[in-house]
Amino acid sequence: MSAAMMLASCNTQDTGNAKQVLIGKSDIRIEGKRMTPEALWAMGRIGGLSVSPNEKQVAYTVAYYSVKENRSNREVFVMNIDGTDNRQITRTPYGENEVVWIKGGSKLAFLSVESGSSQLWEMNPDGSGRRQLTDYDGDIEGFAFSPDEKKLLFVSQVKTVKSTADKYPDLPEATGIIVNDLMYKHWDEWVTTAPHPFVADFDGNGISHIIDIMEGEPYESPMKPFGGMEQLAWNGTSDKVAYTSRKKTGMAYAVSTDSDIYIYDLKSKETVNITEGMTGYDTHPQYSPDGNAIAWLSMERDGYEADQNRLFVMDTETGEKRFVSKAFESNVDDFCWSKDAQTIYFIGVWHGKTQIYALNVSDSSIRPVTAGVHDYASVALCGDKLIAKRHSMSMADEIYAVDIDGGATVQLTSENRHIYDQLEMAGVEERWIKTTDGKQMLTWVIYPPGFDPDRKYPALLYCQGGPQSAVSQFWSYRWNLQIMAANDYIIVAPNRRGLPGFGLEWNEAISGDYGGQCMRDYFSAIDEVSKEPFVDKDRLGCVGASFGGFSVYWLAGHHDKRFKAFIAHDGMFNMEMQYLETEEMWFANWDMGGAYWEKNNPVAQRTFANSPHKFVDRWDTPILCIHGEKDYRILASQGMAAFNAAALRGIPAELLIYPDENHWVLKPQNGILWQRTFFEWLDKWLK
Repeated sequence: MSAAMMLASCNTQDTGNAKQVLIGKSDIRIEGKRMTPEALWAMGRIGGLSVSPNEKQVAYTVAYYSVKENRSNREVFVMNIDGTDNRQITRTPYGENEVVWIKGGSKLAFLSVESGSSQLWEMNPDGSGRRQLTDYDGDIEGFAFSPDEKKLLFVSQVKTVKSTADKYPDLPEATGIIVNDLMYKHWDEWVTTAPHPFVADFDGNGISHIIDIMEGEPYESPMKPFGGMEQLAWNGTSDKVAYTSRKKTGMAYAVSTDSDIYIYDLKSKETVNITEGMTGYDTHPQYSPDGNAIAWLSMERDGYEADQNRLFVMDTETGEKRFVSKAFESNVDDFCWSKDAQTIYFIGVWHGKTQIYALNVSDSSIRPVTAGVHDYASVALCGDKLIAKRHSMSMADEIYAVDIDGGATVQLTSENRHIYDQLEMAGVEERWIKTTDGKQMLTWVIYPPGFDPDRKYPALLYCQGGPQSAVSQFWSYRWNLQIMAANDYIIVAPNRRGLPGFGLEWNEAISGDYGGQCMRDYFSAIDEVSKEPFVDKDRLGCVGASFGGFSVYWLAGHHDKRFKAFIAHDGMFNMEMQYLETEEMWFANWDMGGAYWEKNNPVAQRTFANSPHKFVDRWDTPILCIHGEKDYRILASQGMAAFNAAALRGIPAELLIYPDENHWVLKPQNGILWQRTFFEWLDKWLK
């Protein structure tokens, strides 16, 4: 199946008790100049970056994967701010992470598991002088030094739920979990702990006088499952910590998105909630460099996790709060302050591209800094430039320098050039298609490498998940549109109703209407592109994950024989069971409109009347169902039920089930199995 051979850069290191496998950058030889699963997994994945205090260097991390070892490793690189003298400074099996500059730029601090648990270490900028700084009784999951570097803020888990062995010490091997409230599972774990922020004194050599600033509280900060150090921040005088928390547990947590920004005063030991009365998500606090303001991201409505992510600024003296990004009718995804605190640079999606914008704090005016067909994924200040990660449908993350005034960009890294140079990439076209209600919808069309307009190609309708996640210039190592096109498919990826970047009305049109206009938008996209002479309308497929998986299951019962093959990954099949099985009930309540037993609730009744399982009698097309058994967002029973329904009806069907994967597929060999199964199924029915 594979047209590539990977020459993995792996060797062993004797660590005393065991030999550790080193995983680094891999060489790969690609036959036929087409993207393969092995080529995707051979790519280095750039992680976090940090600008040196003198603004002359950038440190960053890269994750490498070994298919043979079925795991990853992360290494640290340092380069000059113009991209020259780019050097890998670590070569260990310990997964160095969260690298930052400290001690005036003379040292780099990072997390490593070298001592058996995740602890804080330091080294010189050339990788020498490696030294452990903490020996905390538990894993340190993230950290931030205070501006004066006399204190360390770090995150570690605290136990919040008694185990069975705690209750019955004579049953230490019992595995049963006793549940008496909601939110007993989240994402891919049984909830027994919560992350807490700790503050310790730091003398340059180690930490002491550790305090849990949420001691005795059963709440999370940062918030699971994806929150990190972006949810905490030091003030400029190193005596206050801002942190994000949803101070709820059980059912109250399960039905609410009402998180707040709290300020903990290290001198008085007092905590103040600065977003009291703001009822949606409040996250990502950042103090201004002069200390006169604090900014954060805020959603307005409780229970609506895809509400507009707004940028707020509060005067720290008066407490006055302002919604400063009102002129940008989309989400603010990440931001940083200018040195003079007069400008905030942020990234946000508009019309399928994520760009950098400059916001004038005094008058809330906004100007675009960048343009082009790509997505920026992060932004950091560096003198008169911004250092940012950027990707597109044709290239994974690389680091760029962006001129603040003119937007001119310089690519600083070329992590995967040795792979791209061997590939013939697919062409990406931006097309606007008229929908059934007369709107214009941005649809990306991706053409196979070496596209021949005189040939007829099979085509795939790509259905986005989220449901409110933009179909922008994303790069994925699983749902990768380049590898789909490399297998000689034309890909149709519409920004259907219910996606950000096209105004609030467009984004919100999906809530409570899963089987409505968003589905008609899918038909508009595939029907329009299928009119092209180079598309074989008798060989159309439809694929998607999460809400995209729901879309596949729903379309399977409504497509009027348009499609010849379906693939659904982690999709919702039975909406009534999904309402009761999922863990984040705020999502189900908002998007479904309520519970299925609310007979007088027209929105909820419309949702459940459109459950895909009610239309199985109309299914007539081969379908592949993929699911992970550690997916607690959409349980694997949904995928199994869909497969069983198809099989019982005599429809060709296949089930790929992962006992050890969650809503994603994270292990290299499982990822390659996913790709091979995906294309074998499509090739069987469309070629």
